Amino acid sequence: MSDAPDHKALLGKLVAFDTTSAKSNLPLIGFVEDYLGQHGVASTRVPTEDGKKAGLVATIGPVNKSGIALSAHTDCVPVTGQSWSSDPFTLTARDGRLYGRGTCDMKGFVACVLASVPSFVAADLKEPIHIVLSYDEEIGCVGVRPMIERLGKNLPMPRIAIVGEPTTMEVVDAHKQIDVLTTTVTGLSVHSSEPDKGLNAIRYAAALIMEIERLVEEIAKEHRDDRFDPPRTTAEVGTIEGGTASNIVPASCQFQWLMRSLPEDGADAIPGKLQAYAEKTLLPKMHAVSEETGIETARQVHVPGLQAAANSEAVALALSLTGLNAPHAVSFSTEAGLFEQTGCASVVCGPGSISQAHAPDEFVSVDQLDACMTFLGKLKDRLSA
Repeated sequence: MSDAPDHKALLGKLVAFDTTSAKSNLPLIGFVEDYLGQHGVASTRVPTEDGKKAGLVATIGPVNKSGIALSAHTDCVPVTGQSWSSDPFTLTARDGRLYGRGTCDMKGFVACVLASVPSFVAADLKEPIHIVLSYDEEIGCVGVRPMIERLGKNLPMPRIAIVGEPTTMEVVDAHKQIDVLTTTVTGLSVHSSEPDKGLNAIRYAAALIMEIERLVEEIAKEHRDDRFDPPRTTAEVGTIEGGTASNIVPASCQFQWLMRSLPEDGADAIPGKLQAYAEKTLLPKMHAVSEETGIETARQVHVPGLQAAANSEAVALALSLTGLNAPHAVSFSTEAGLFEQTGCASVVCGPGSISQAHAPDEFVSVDQLDACMTFLGKLKDRLSA
């Protein structure tokens, strides 16, 4: 791929855009649009309703066939509170590694895709290659959803999606699903000298948290899948807030928790059992104090898991391009499950290690980027044959 632009230089330009999820990604999207345009590739923006962010879809090759989608998100996580050895938004090379926010997750893959565009354009592609860039993946795969809704309508429907999340260029055919839930406990506030006249919302929230722990252990005994690490469904309480002062029985408590479920466990196994526990054990006691008390759990985020079919053409393609013999599973989540739900066979394969993602001094190795360039070159050759 000697005709390709320098993917490392392109990565430097991408890292320089601070696309933390709380900020706009439009400067980066504008850069990609201009870059594609310079190579004669038209693109379509899919903006948010307020116009502050946008996804992007571009097609290279014949428009009357389904083709292969190369999917990536443009947002990254914050650097707030992290100690970096160099400016996180300036690409820094040290010892065969390229440091910067998003280098691994997942601007390294985007840089490789963009660097491959001239060779894609020059090739006699028999099937198209679609570039799909989304926003707000880090807060629940938000930006890819409106684009997926348009696939097969006014956007092309690919037959295969390759999501370039960091897998050290190994082939991933399964990942866990994510659910983020918020549980709110409403108690009754009274003076702390008369606690029996009120209801301590924090105490009941604590009981619910302990029940979540018990349910996680219970479901782990029922289902185990050693392809994953850890090999079970997990749930963790991430934030908790409640009360106003130590001498006031707290009237409210709210905690947010996250589940990473095995594909076979489903999204409702633990929340359903938690609700049953609340209704049987806690709510009768609470309502005996006041009918105004209660427990409510709401799901904020659901990202489906990925479980590719046994004969998945996406997995077969990725294995043939990498030269690997078998796929594996990961515990993090991606946009691949959403593509798979549309009937688009999906697989995850990209440069870098998830261990470096979201961390201070995030990096991707040059070797990993080079391997990704080779992968994309083989894809181009395969679609040109």
